[in-house]
Amino acid sequence: MTQTSENVTWLTQEAYNKLKVELEYLTGPARTEIAAKIAAAREEGDLRENGGYHAAKEEQGKQELRVRQLTQLLESAKVGEAPAADGAVAPGMVVTIAFDGDEDDTLTFLLASREYASSEIETYSPQSPLGSGVMGHKVGEDAEYELPNGKKAMVKILEAKPYDG
Repeated sequence: MTQTSENVTWLTQEAYNKLKVELEYLTGPARTEIAAKIAAAREEGDLRENGGYHAAKEEQGKQELRVRQLTQLLESAKVGEAPAADGAVAPGMVVTIAFDGDEDDTLTFLLASREYASSEIETYSPQSPLGSGVMGHKVGEDAEYELPNGKKAMVKILEAKPYDG
């Protein structure tokens, strides 16, 4: 079953496990460490002029934001469900497109969330303008998406295959 809903993220088991370990660290040892930093800085006295205290509080805020992001991502993730190789563009697929029908001006990318990004291939989110524009289209079809300047661009889907990286 392929998930194409925008609030679902397709992850490999390996990516899911890596993010789960990060979340466990952030909600356990990392919280303890930041609380100790804040307590130590608080003991130094005047909080208005205490750079260590403010830096630790800022770090705590960033850490808690990442905890919320990971929690939300892992709750909505679909794990290990590779998309069907039916030619339709879906998250977890490597897609090759041609710009404006020019078969020489092509782009190949992985359609996936940034947590699943690979160093071997450029990654576009399903929520990005290009990603949402090609989503659900089949090989051979044209798809339209909006450019940052508000204009529309056309691409032709040349290939869509499950990512095996």
